[in-house]
Amino acid sequence: MKAIFPGSFDPFTVGHEALVQRSLKLFDEITVAVGHNSEKRYMFDIDTRIEIIKSVFKDNQQVKVIAYSGLTIDLCRSLDTYFLIRGLRTASDFEFERAIGQINKQLEPKIETVFMLIAPEHSAVSSSIVRDILINNGDASQFLPANIGELKIKT
Repeated sequence: MKAIFPGSFDPFTVGHEALVQRSLKLFDEITVAVGHNSEKRYMFDIDTRIEIIKSVFKDNQQVKVIAYSGLTIDLCRSLDTYFLIRGLRTASDFEFERAIGQINKQLEPKIETVFMLIAPEHSAVSSSIVRDILINNGDASQFLPANIGELKIKT
């Protein structure tokens, strides 16, 4: 079975990495789908985000990394993959993700959203907090996957 893990991943954190690793216990292949929204301002351009995630999983053939734009349900249809992985840190994450999952299900009945609780040690880690640390020249290394090397900030 295959699944898609969609997100902006700006940047990709240890929480994202751990969620993919845990998802591989449920699915044979995970496609990390890096979304692009032209109205959103990113710290890292899409090519950099893809390069970072590919470097994290360079030795794992079960993880694919792609870029996409538009509706996630259209991506699911194009890949003929209808399981979506979503990580939950807080109750507000659940409410937000539940609403999106229900709309996706209405738009494409084949879609199944799989919610996974983030491991306690990563529950405080969010991309927005890590971005803030990086923007302010702080050391965010403990919140980033070990093998991504030096992040180049493009603002």
